[in-house]
Amino acid sequence: MSAQQAAHLLDSIRAGIPLSRIAVPTSGVPGNGDAAGREARPASESGSAGPGAEGVRVPPRSQRLCTLLAATAQAHPQRLAFVDSPHKSVWSGRPAISWTYAAAAEIVGRLANGLRTWRLAPASRIGIALAGSSESFLAYLAVEAAGHIPCLLPLDLDEEALLVAVQAAALPAIITQSRCGALAPAERLCRVAVRYFGLRYLAAFGPDVPDGVINLDAMALDGTGGPHAPGPGGLISFAGGDPARPVHRSGDALLAAIAVHLVTARVLPGDRILSLLPQGDLRGLVTGLGAALVGGAGLETLPVFEARSFAAALDRPLPTRLVAPAALERNLAASRLPATLDSIVLAHRAPGRLGPRWLSPEAGRPIVDVVAFDETALLTGARDANDVALTLACPERGPLFSTLMALRRDADGRLAFRGRACHAEPLQREIAPTEMADAWNASAFLSGVEDGQTLAIHRA
Repeated sequence: MSAQQAAHLLDSIRAGIPLSRIAVPTSGVPGNGDAAGREARPASESGSAGPGAEGVRVPPRSQRLCTLLAATAQAHPQRLAFVDSPHKSVWSGRPAISWTYAAAAEIVGRLANGLRTWRLAPASRIGIALAGSSESFLAYLAVEAAGHIPCLLPLDLDEEALLVAVQAAALPAIITQSRCGALAPAERLCRVAVRYFGLRYLAAFGPDVPDGVINLDAMALDGTGGPHAPGPGGLISFAGGDPARPVHRSGDALLAAIAVHLVTARVLPGDRILSLLPQGDLRGLVTGLGAALVGGAGLETLPVFEARSFAAALDRPLPTRLVAPAALERNLAASRLPATLDSIVLAHRAPGRLGPRWLSPEAGRPIVDVVAFDETALLTGARDANDVALTLACPERGPLFSTLMALRRDADGRLAFRGRACHAEPLQREIAPTEMADAWNASAFLSGVEDGQTLAIHRA
C-alpha cells in the first residue's frame, strides 16, 4: 500500500468511516487468501458513513474509538464486537458475555452518562485498571464518550507502584474490578485512595464491590444512554511499564498508529481478532481494540491464559487473526493450526531479539511482526514482504509512510522516528501537550545488524 493510500485510510478513520464501510486496496499485502471475497458486502454495508450516535458526523480531527463503535453499531448492529473467554467466571466471578456492536454501544452510552455525573473537568484523566476482557473495552470507550482521557494502568502493579502511577498521572478517578484471580484490584485501589487525596472517584465492576466504591454494574443496568460528549480522544500509558513515566498520545496520533498497523495487519469486516496480549499499553490497544473498531471486526481476548480455552477458541470456524506475544512463536510452530487462521501477529517489545524464527508465511497466512518501542512507536511488517528486520537494518528500503511514520537509522545504529503515528511525549502536570512537529525524534534504542538483518534491538 502506498503512502497516499495509507493517508487516505487515516482520513477515512477521522471522518468516522470504519473499514467496514470503505474500500482499501489489498494489493501489496501478502497472504490475504480469499480476503477480497470476504470484503464484498451487500449494498447496505457500503458507502460513506452516516451520522453516528450523536446524530451528526463527528468533525474529522475529533474522531475517537467510541464514535467508530457507534458508526458500526448503527450500520451493523448484530455484528459481534467483544467476546469473553468461556472460563472468565473462574478468575473474575463474572459471566462470559458476547457483545454485539449494538449492545456494546448501548452500555457504553449508559456508562458514559454515569461518568458525566461525576464532578470532573472536561478532558480529565480517568485510570482504567482492568483485565483485558469486555469490561475493559466498554470502560475505555465510555471514558472517551464522557469526554475524558483514558489512562491505562497495568493490573499487575503492586500497591506502591499503583500509588506512583496515580500520582504521576494525577488521576482524579479510576475504573477497576473487584476480582482478578487471587488479586483484589478494587480493595488495593481503596488503599491507594487513602494515601492520595487527589483520587476522588473509584468505581468497579463486581461481584462484591467494596463499600465506598461506585458499582459500575448498577450504573450500566439502571442508567440511560445519551449523546457522546466532545473530547480530545487519545490516551495515557506508561513507557516500559514504568509507573513513574506516564506518556500522552493525542487522539490523532492514536488513529495514525492504528492506520499504519492496519496497512500490513489487514483486518476485514466480520473478522475475529483473537488476542493473547495484555491490554494495558499502546501495543495491546492498537493490535486489539483499535484494529477491531477501525476494521469493523470482533475482538476476543484471553486475559488469563488457559491452554484448553485457547485451543477451543482457535478451533472455532471463523476467519481469525491471532495476536500473540512473540515468546509463543515456537509453541505455535509446534501446534496444529486450523485452516481458518488467516494471519498470526507476533508482538515484540524493544529491547529484544528478533529471532530465531520458527514460523514461516504460508499461502493465505502471513506472519506479521509488531515491534513496540516503549509507548512511542509501533513498527509492523510481514515476513517475506516488508520484514521489520530488514526495515530496521535499512529503513530506506522499508515501506514506511512519510506522511504518517518514518524511521531513520544513524551510522551508530541509533533509531529515530518522525510522523503522526509516533507522536507521543512525557506527561507533565499543568503543561498542555505540544502540537506535533514534523521533526526527527531520537529514540532510546539502537539496532544491531548482522548479515544485513536486524538481530537485536538494544537500549542506547
